[in-house]
Amino acid sequence: MQLVRLTIIFIFICPLLFFTAVTAQQKATEKNDTVLHEVVVHAFNNNLKWKDIPAAIAVLNKKDLEQYSPASLVPIMNTIPGIRMEERSPGSYRLSVRGSLLRSPFGVRNIKIYWNGIPLSDATGNTYLNLLDITQVDKIEIAKGPAASIYGAGTGGALLLELSLGFTDSAKQIIQGAFTGGSFGYNQQSLEWISSNKNFASSIQLYRLQSNGYREQSAMLRSGLQWRTITRVKTSVFKTSLFYTDLFYQTPGAITLAQMQANPIQARQAAGVLPGAVTQKTAIYNRTFLGALQHEKRVTETVRLNSFLSINKTLFENPFITNYEKRNEWNLAMGMQVLVQPILALPQLQWVSGFEWMVNESNIRQHNNNKGSVSNLLSEDIIVSKQGFIFTQLHLPVGKNLLVQAGFSINQQSFDYKRLNTLNNSFTIRKINAPLVPRLSISYKINPSITAYAILAKGFSAPSLAEIRPSDGNFYPFLNAEKGWNIEAGIRGAWFHQKLLFDIGFYQFKLQDAIVRRNDAAGSEYFMNAGSTRQSGLETMLKYRIFQRPNQFIRNASIAASFSYQPYIFMNYKQGNTDYSGNALTGVPKTIAVVGFDIITAHVYIQSSINATSKIPLNDANSISADAYQLLQVKVGRKFVIKRKSFDVFIGGDNLLNQNYSLGNDINAAGNRYFNPAALRNWYAGLRFSFQ
Repeated sequence: MQLVRLTIIFIFICPLLFFTAVTAQQKATEKNDTVLHEVVVHAFNNNLKWKDIPAAIAVLNKKDLEQYSPASLVPIMNTIPGIRMEERSPGSYRLSVRGSLLRSPFGVRNIKIYWNGIPLSDATGNTYLNLLDITQVDKIEIAKGPAASIYGAGTGGALLLELSLGFTDSAKQIIQGAFTGGSFGYNQQSLEWISSNKNFASSIQLYRLQSNGYREQSAMLRSGLQWRTITRVKTSVFKTSLFYTDLFYQTPGAITLAQMQANPIQARQAAGVLPGAVTQKTAIYNRTFLGALQHEKRVTETVRLNSFLSINKTLFENPFITNYEKRNEWNLAMGMQVLVQPILALPQLQWVSGFEWMVNESNIRQHNNNKGSVSNLLSEDIIVSKQGFIFTQLHLPVGKNLLVQAGFSINQQSFDYKRLNTLNNSFTIRKINAPLVPRLSISYKINPSITAYAILAKGFSAPSLAEIRPSDGNFYPFLNAEKGWNIEAGIRGAWFHQKLLFDIGFYQFKLQDAIVRRNDAAGSEYFMNAGSTRQSGLETMLKYRIFQRPNQFIRNASIAASFSYQPYIFMNYKQGNTDYSGNALTGVPKTIAVVGFDIITAHVYIQSSINATSKIPLNDANSISADAYQLLQVKVGRKFVIKRKSFDVFIGGDNLLNQNYSLGNDINAAGNRYFNPAALRNWYAGLRFSFQ
């Protein structure tokens, strides 16, 4: 708690200490330092600098992504205020934006995710984020809160993942890759060949990651291949993307507090008639192929047309404690956007409209699990999920300093469900129509370096397939969508000749019919609507460049800090005769503070950070909580160039304070099995290279 208090003091006192220099800063001109305030943000089709965008946006660039271990996005994502990413075991990700983890026992739900403009989220509301290797991403933009004006229904937000590939003035060939190894059998390799000229570019990449895991039954192996191209033909640009990922990871399962204290390495143990995770060989097998085609067309000087078509096939298997599930999925997605800019006599006005439509067909077979082998059939279902929306958004500058952005979407989600192993059974159809979902945001330039913004947006999120047909094998057609209004305001910009960057935002999101998870006695999950929640919070980010001295031994030094204050509570929430109204929202820490240091000397670079997370309530009654923890991470490396060959040699450590903590708790868990212990102190070392 002392560390949390010190971090809070740092975050809130620093702006006061620097406030006396504001007057001088207002007269300063911006410098092109290629730092965050100069970064162009593409979310909501703005193409504005980060400090000017009228939205709650966070950006991570390639340099940010390289500051931590290449094994996982978890550490770097958790530096963003309002974001919490967890990894219950290697490869088992969960991601939440402002508390959306409440409905995600595993995987990613209620957040729309795109990779290079192609939806990774499918028509069921699910996203297999763990299919991507970190080397397939070099820029991340996160739009926090309801983002209906472009990305359709959802209350969590949108995550935009990008991997750059572009044209070059002359023919160029690049070979780049990386090799990394570390504790618990961790080893990772990637190799990429890039060929480009002024009208064509191609990238072929191989990637592989393996780990034995910290706990029993937690090994992982992910390998894959991707090929991307971009071609320019007159006024059109065509992009193709193909990737295949073969993912396997074991699932050790959660354990009780007493078991974690006695032996955190152990997997879920047998309980009564239920066997343990090792006996049942619990795991996930996911083989997915995705292909996509994108077309960008400049129709006239003022009109652009963007469209995409993607198809993917997933073969999914999950031997679990109580059953063995096999899933055969087909996904089809398409979309189009028409951008008009300028229009009429308003040269700065931009109008974008379009649609997205996705369909998923899932054949789900559940069998008994006989020690990791398929046994007799329990059920066989077919579910056709359809998700679509149309949207429009207007981007209107008013004068030199005021920017107004307004839009809305109309969404629809449906599930056609049929049990195939029951005779004379017909389809049950569940159609969920959303009301018109609006979003209004404004920004005002206080001066050339500082901008204030405000947002009013409605969120609407239909239940996902994994919630309406969960692992207990039943279909819950009466599960309702959750919805609510989000109001927020913030200020961001730079002081002291762009040395200090800041982003401070306040928000209040009132959610109705919140979807929460329940477990039956066997540990199988199901979901229910749980009254309403009030999710009010504060998010703060500061980055300060202490000095920049190219000719000195210490050439660069900077410090960054982020803070999330999330005192979320249930409102009007009763279960039977028990009233949980006023309790803290399950699975959400009240405070998260992260402080990072970055030092570059004449010979090496040193990057370190500490993450202080407060205790986390694990059930709706708030009777059990996960303890607060502090994670210290350090990375040291050396970059050098020999002719046209560049190298980056590095070594790093995670959880250097050797904390006993759980990263990815099971909430409202049966049998008090809440905890998924994370690794103690561990190390890694590697080499990154590029040849031209």
